[in-house]
Amino acid sequence: MDGIHDLGGRQGYGPIDVDEPPEPFHEPWEARLLGIVRAFTRPGNWSIDWFRHVRECIEPADYLTRPYYDQWLQTYAAMMVDSGAASIEELASGRSTAPLHGMPAPMPPEKVEVAKKSVARFDRESNATPAFSAGDAVRTQSLGATGHTRLPQYARDRRGRIEAFRGFHVLPDSNMTGAGTVEPLYTVSFAAADLWPEADGRRDRVYLDLWERYLERA
Repeated sequence: MDGIHDLGGRQGYGPIDVDEPPEPFHEPWEARLLGIVRAFTRPGNWSIDWFRHVRECIEPADYLTRPYYDQWLQTYAAMMVDSGAASIEELASGRSTAPLHGMPAPMPPEKVEVAKKSVARFDRESNATPAFSAGDAVRTQSLGATGHTRLPQYARDRRGRIEAFRGFHVLPDSNMTGAGTVEPLYTVSFAAADLWPEADGRRDRVYLDLWERYLERA
């Protein structure tokens, strides 16, 4: 989605504060919010791509002025109302007025420690043949998606080089409802000068993990 969130390579927003203290939270409520959203049981059709899409729909003025976890609060509130998990009145009062039906059962306490030590795999099985190999020259598509996408604006319609095939992964653009298609994923490198004119003459390269549908042979 072409939105205010996609700030990579944009000018005019001032310098990045590289001296910000390395504290995980600025206020106690931020830690509490993170604990709440990690602990509550989610409707089955929620996915990280749906979360990102909803967050990217925040109005630009809100997006640029709200603290990071305040954006999370706004996003999860919208997701809960949209899915019927809570009403606006319930969120405002902090109290549930009706039981939820069809929600996944909470994880039993005895399984928590096992889950914490497990290693999740995010690749998927597929019989498809990747279209590209390491060393291939490619060009990214020039248009974004109507929802969430992992192709940033600054890398659209740019020449790059396939560095590695990373297996088959769920395409974020089609996974907002948790039922995305599976496509080859590649690490693609770009000469910095091909992305930003002011980098002309420099040897720096930018590496992005991009899905196959974002690419065509150059």
